[in-house]
Amino acid sequence: MNQILEINKLTKRYDNYTLNELSFSVPQGYIMGFIGPNGAGKTTTIKSIMKMVHPDSGEIKVFGESLSDSNEYNDRIGYVMDNPFYCESWTVQGVEKAVRGFYKHWDSKVYADYISRFQLEPTKTVKALSRGMKVKLMLAVALSHGAELLILDEPTSGLDPVAREEVCDILREFITDEKKGVIFSTHITSDLEKVADYITFILNGRLIYTGPRDELIESYVRVAGAQKALNEALREKIIGLRDHGVGFEGLMRREDIAMLSSDVEAESTTLEEIIVFMNKGEKNNG
Repeated sequence: MNQILEINKLTKRYDNYTLNELSFSVPQGYIMGFIGPNGAGKTTTIKSIMKMVHPDSGEIKVFGESLSDSNEYNDRIGYVMDNPFYCESWTVQGVEKAVRGFYKHWDSKVYADYISRFQLEPTKTVKALSRGMKVKLMLAVALSHGAELLILDEPTSGLDPVAREEVCDILREFITDEKKGVIFSTHITSDLEKVADYITFILNGRLIYTGPRDELIESYVRVAGAQKALNEALREKIIGLRDHGVGFEGLMRREDIAMLSSDVEAESTTLEEIIVFMNKGEKNNG
């Protein structure tokens, strides 16, 4: 399987935080969901890919070339962040005039088609756009210069369900070309459960998991029961234990559920619960 993005032992040290030897890859033709709580290192990773942060060590390859050796990938990566960096006085038409010179393969017809599809008024200023419209504007730009890799850094936070579904539809369309790929960082894990093929999960700068989405979700169960069922052996196996005095809940590896008594319920979990319970477990052990 060809990899459109490869990250190997990426490390960046700050005074109170370290992104520690992070490694994962994004295959062509797939969407990689990038998850973790605030401060986990997702934005540092993305900014390293975009050359906005200089890592201390490690290697990043895009399209098979080391990032340090490749300077000709501007057209090939579409970057969508949580807020546009466009001047607020620019119109939707003016955004095209301002950015098209940076891309060798800019396609004005494609941009016009997306502006029409997204119902963006060409004469409206960036300042006058709603948050959802600003995200659509950034997507229109990202998709109008022949990008092969889309990188999305929290673009759907604050969007209503209809707008989020539109973004998900665009991503599904994008990867129908099996040479393309997406890395999608978001806190809205229900979106990833719809569109992501793979998940990379980081916590406090460390890699927790990278691989197929369903494999991660199926590896854990959410458990809950009465206080009397919480013995020491069980307590050691529960991740992110919430002890309510009369009952408890937490996350547990599916492989360990044979030890559960009839007083403890085990049910399927979600990406959101995995993040929440693992983050709580990390704090409890810190």
